[in-house]
Amino acid sequence: MSGAPSLRLRLLLGILLPVVALIGINGASLYTRALAALNTAYDRTLLASAKVIGEQLDVVGYDDAAQLRATVPYSALEAFEADNRSRMVYRVSSLRGDMVSGYAELPFWRGSLPPRPPYAALVDFYDDRFSDRDVRVAVLLQPVASANGRGMAVVQVAETLELRRALARQILLDTLWRQAVLVLVIALLVLLVVQHAVRPVRRISAQLQARAEGDLEPIVAPDAPRELLPVLQATNAVMARLSGLLENQKRFVRDTAHQLRTPLAVLKTQVQSAQRGDVAPAQALQEINATVERATILANQMLSLAKVEQLRQQPQPDVNDLGAAVRAMALELSALIAEKELDFGITTAPAPVQSHEWMLRELARNLLHNAIRHSPPGGALDITVVADERSCALVISDSGPGVTAELHARLFQPFSAGDTRNGSGLGLAICREIAQALGGSIQMENREKHGLVHGLTATVRLPLAQNLR
Repeated sequence: MSGAPSLRLRLLLGILLPVVALIGINGASLYTRALAALNTAYDRTLLASAKVIGEQLDVVGYDDAAQLRATVPYSALEAFEADNRSRMVYRVSSLRGDMVSGYAELPFWRGSLPPRPPYAALVDFYDDRFSDRDVRVAVLLQPVASANGRGMAVVQVAETLELRRALARQILLDTLWRQAVLVLVIALLVLLVVQHAVRPVRRISAQLQARAEGDLEPIVAPDAPRELLPVLQATNAVMARLSGLLENQKRFVRDTAHQLRTPLAVLKTQVQSAQRGDVAPAQALQEINATVERATILANQMLSLAKVEQLRQQPQPDVNDLGAAVRAMALELSALIAEKELDFGITTAPAPVQSHEWMLRELARNLLHNAIRHSPPGGALDITVVADERSCALVISDSGPGVTAELHARLFQPFSAGDTRNGSGLGLAICREIAQALGGSIQMENREKHGLVHGLTATVRLPLAQNLR
């Protein structure tokens, strides 16, 4: 079992995590805005308190010599206190900061009035500290006049922030629990939607589990979502390749058992005949050697045919030169060419092909061996490798008897050799499999002149390596 998270969990995390993050950002913003709104509302109370205090001031003397007097009982602020969670204090001072009345612990205002006050008064609002507690302060510059003088008073009224913060938290909590319910609803909807969306996947999984072993038929799911179609198509393609591999394996086993049974039976008969003394020992050994040689060739070619299919499934091979492979194989078979005293000619050009070297050598080996075997002694055998911008061609022309129309129709079928005594009938089948595996083609045509066959020409065309990218 894989440790990867399920689709349901991925969707939940993919949807809920951004939603929760947005709720968190919105909550912080909401708390700030709520606190600002409460400050605006409660600042009005502070201003009203400052005005009440300012109305109860008296003055003796004028301007710089003015002496302020205040008789403000604390009960004057009780009407403005919302509840017992907050506390209001005040301070009345002169413009120079001289204490007149109130709480000396409240720091004197050292700021400046805003260019555009929020109210029609000389007022400023700011945050400060009083007795180790955060406070919101309203400062009012209050002109004071009487029959005995005229001056300017600085009235400061401060309120602790417990009530404001508590109300802001309450607004935040009231919003967050509703949003929490929304998140739960979204999670439930996601689960339900995913449960419904993966129903075709579970149905396909159940169909695959119910299949018999070895059933590689394509998956048919007409109601599958569009997003699953690439997966289904890729799965069907893999199953098709597996089916082909299994079919090739079955055919290989079947053909091997069928083809090897005959030479083994012949070999057994020859050994029994030699044991009974029906033939001379030298003749018996010669017959046994010929049978073993044919069985060896058959086994090797059967293995080559299987190896072609194995290499076809491997990753992209390196680039190898077809011309070099053909020349190397011609040199390897030079003894057979010399034995028949063939008029041999070879012309090759560089032909880079993306292929395993073994496949190119096996292709050349089978075609050359076939041409040598069917050419008469002293006949002509020409090999040419040419290349253009897109492809290359291997052309092998012998001077043999060619092939009949009936044999030409089944020339590349396994075990269809014209002379089964001298061949297994697998060589051309191997060549066709190699050519197809490399994206090319192979043709065998008689060369005729005046209605007479003068030989057979095998032509293999393969794409060049740069055209496979």
